[in-house]
Order: sequence, then structure tokens, then C-alpha cells
Amino acid sequence: MPDILLIQPPIRDFYLTAKRTIPYGLTCIASTLMNSGFSVAILDGLATSKSRIRDLPEEMKYLLPYYGRPDLSPFALFHHFRHYGYSFDTIGKKAGDSGAFLVGVSSLFTPYVREAIRTAEVVKACLPDAKIVMGGHHPTALPESVLASAAVDFVIRGEGEVVMPLLAKALSEGSRYDAIPGLVFRNKDGTLQINPAARMQHLDDYPLPATQLIKQKFYSRKSGASMVIVGSRGCPMKCSYCSVGVQSDLSYRQRSVDAVIEEIEAFAGQNNLGFIDFEDENLSLDRRWFLRLLQAITNRFGESRLELRAMNGLYPPSLDEEVIAAMKAAGFKTLNLSLGSTSEKQLTRFSRTDVRPAFDRALNFAERYGMKAVGYVICAAPFQRVEDSISDLLYLAQRRVLAGVSVFYPAPGSKDFELCEKHGLLPDHFPGMRSSALPLSHTTNRKEAVTLLRLARILNFMKSLLDTGTPIPDASPAKIRSDNLDNRIEIGKQLIGKFLNDGRIRGVTPQGEVYDHLISDSVSREFVAGLAQINIRGTI
Repeated sequence: MPDILLIQPPIRDFYLTAKRTIPYGLTCIASTLMNSGFSVAILDGLATSKSRIRDLPEEMKYLLPYYGRPDLSPFALFHHFRHYGYSFDTIGKKAGDSGAFLVGVSSLFTPYVREAIRTAEVVKACLPDAKIVMGGHHPTALPESVLASAAVDFVIRGEGEVVMPLLAKALSEGSRYDAIPGLVFRNKDGTLQINPAARMQHLDDYPLPATQLIKQKFYSRKSGASMVIVGSRGCPMKCSYCSVGVQSDLSYRQRSVDAVIEEIEAFAGQNNLGFIDFEDENLSLDRRWFLRLLQAITNRFGESRLELRAMNGLYPPSLDEEVIAAMKAAGFKTLNLSLGSTSEKQLTRFSRTDVRPAFDRALNFAERYGMKAVGYVICAAPFQRVEDSISDLLYLAQRRVLAGVSVFYPAPGSKDFELCEKHGLLPDHFPGMRSSALPLSHTTNRKEAVTLLRLARILNFMKSLLDTGTPIPDASPAKIRSDNLDNRIEIGKQLIGKFLNDGRIRGVTPQGEVYDHLISDSVSREFVAGLAQINIRGTI
């Protein structure tokens, strides 16, 4: 039976990207606890393929007109809202059986804090003598909202690797914990003591993550075991929508290349490593460091034996031909490129520079070295014009890149969260602060935002047709034939023809009924008119 149990809660949403839910942070905290002499177990509430359809939360019912009907088309959005992972009852029972004296619950993202709180509640009911501590991005930014639950005894602000061993030691010895950095707790009079966020001073001084504590088989891919790793913490940039840039309490710090390689080698020694996702906020920003890392991976594992990704996005100005050639040799197959916007005014609001020349250079080099690319833009941010987002889509349409459109969501701790709060734009509930919930209805309203999402899906379907040598259908008023629902590509081609004819976006139910999605007609028509003036490029 472990001294300490660390839990990744289940989540509820329209979708889940399992390869991005490896509980890396918990493995890092676990290793520091084990290094301090405590026994630790990780209960990964997401390490199961089980999911169950659930009703939309009452406060999110406004989404039903947008997502309420199923759609078999190849460019469908969302429909069912699901509970991903183990049930809360199962988690409570497993926690109760553990007998741990301290339970840590991860709460990384604000939209899922309700599930984290519910996890704490079931753990407290099944393990009443244990102390429960919650950490992650949300508790760091809004600790008061977490300690509003009586089930939570402590909150960690900042990096748990610093705080958890000190808290575990204090609780096990019955000593004081009021001076522990990053700790938030209730005073005897009910007020909160909120200590400054804890920060790891020298990243290389900490032990390697205890990855042996998680279910590696669940996260494996065809190429082998998957691992998540970070080579740095924080980010030196000042993007207004991000909570981990220069405005954060946690400054930008890098690990040594040797330390990163040591971690990869340790994981590979225990697993048939095939895939690595670097979760750095800005992996390639330090060009010389990044080149040394890529060369070390290539030297150690051979050219392209591993598949590497940087799913948080790469900063295009940091990617010249030498870097991209080295990325290809090390195992990168796809460039995830952060574009932000093509609008100068919006880039100013985002506190970002115009990276279009560097973006285009990176795409040219990606083509030269046979790599795919995804370009990410943000839409529906406060004061962002929908016309600018249409221009973003048309810009991506003309380039050898998939269109990645992210609906803005207010991240606590960011400048844009403060801006939304100032102007009364925040959703009045945490579950609404996710992209799929279309959180803002401001200068770009919800109907326009969901239209942009659908247009991006349609654009990427058109690109996929070109990639297979299939021409994009001409505009056609012909009636949709839904007699062969198994042939989604053929259905998609028919829907594209109708879309180019009248600008309406349609779906197809499992019963073969063709219906109109709720969209902004003016946004769709403007996009169709723009497509008529350009040449669409595929992605290969």
C-alpha cells in the first residue's frame, strides 16, 4: 500500500486526444516523492478506453443547436458529450483501497476542474483520514475556487516537484507546513493563506520521471511505446492568450541536452520506444540548444527510427533549413506551426509578431524534406473580427499545410483572461471555458465561431481530396444521394458541391437524412467567394 496516491481525474467533453493525456507531471512529482523516501502509486483515471455518453451540463445546453444532431460527413464536428475514463465510484474505491495518507489530484485545465473536484470528493468519502491536495494550472491561477470545496485540504501553486515532498514530510512528521512555498491552505479563522508559487530552480537537479508507475500499454502506438517529455519550463514570450509566458510566476528555464537525452534513454531502456511528444511551450526557440538536442537524438537512436512531435506548436522564425533538416533526421514527420493570425491589428492584440515570411519559409523547407505541416490560427478572441479569421483560412488554403483553427478560450492567468473579465465577457461557469464550448460571443459571435470551425474542416477535406489526386467537385445544385452511407468520401464530395453552390453546410444523419447545420450564412458565403479567387493547395 502506497504512502501517497497521485490521481489523474477523468474528464467530460466532446472528444479526447488520448496521446496527449499521459500524466507526465504526476510521474515527475512521484519521482521526487520517491527520492524523499515515500512510496507512491499513480491512479490514471484516463488510462482506459471506456467512455460513456452523458447529458450536456445545464449551463452548456446553448450548444445543442450547433452540435445536437449526428453527422456522418467526413468533416463533421462534435455531437455526443462523454465521460472519458473511469467512473468516479471506481476511482473512489481504488483510492480507498490504497490506504494512502496523502492524495494528490491533478487539475491542469480550468474546463475540467469540476471533474477534479468531484474526484477529490469521492476520495474524501472513501478515504476520510487522508489529506487531499490539488495542483495544476487551474489551482495555481485560481486557488480560491478549489478550496471552496471542503474535500480539498491543500492547493499547490506552481511546480509540485518542489511542494509535494515538503508537504508529505510535514504531514508524516506532524510538523508545520505554513512556510512551504506554493502551498495554499485554510487558516483556523477560515481565511486562506496563499503562498507565492513554487519554482524549480535548477531543472537538472530533479530525478527522472517515474514513468514505470503508469500504464504504458494504454498509451502505446503501432510504432511502440509513447513518451511525453519537456526540455524546458515556461516561455519567454508575452502572448496575451497564454498563461505561461513572461506574465507567469514561473520564468523560462531550460534543461541541459544531456539531461533530456538521459531521460529518453532511461525510458527506452524499459520500453520499446517509438513516439516522443515534446510538450514544451516553445521547443525550438533556442536554436543552438535545439540543434544539439536533435543531433544527440539522431546519434543515439539513428535517423528517423523514432517519431517525434511538438504538439504545442513551433515558432516559425526559429526554423531555418538547417533546423528542419535536423528535425527530419531525428524523426519529426510533421511541423506544428504557430501562426496566430494574419491580421496586423489582431497580432498586436495578441502581443505577437507577424511570422508569415518565416511560416512560408518553413513550409518550403518542409516540402523539400518530405514533411507534413499544420498551421494554427486562433479565432473568436475578444475584439477579433470574423473577417480577419476568414482571411486566415484563405491564407492557409493556398499553402501546403493543414488548417488548424483553435477557438479562443480564456485561460486564467493570461492577459486575455483579465481583458475578458474587465469587459464582462467570461462565461459564468468553468466548464464553458473550452474551445468546444464556444466560450465568447463578442466581435465574433458563437454562430460565426462554429462556422469558422466547420469551414476549416471543409477546407481540410478539400485538401485531402487533392492529396489523393481527386479534383475538388464543382459547384452543383444536385440533390445529395445518401444511399451508400459507408462511402463517407463520396458523401463528402457531394456535400462540397452543394456547399460551393449555395454556401450552406450540411450534415447527414445515420438514417441518411440530409440537413442544414446552424451557421452564419454571411461568413460561409464570404469564404466561398474567397475560394473562387484562389488556388487551393493540398498538404503533400
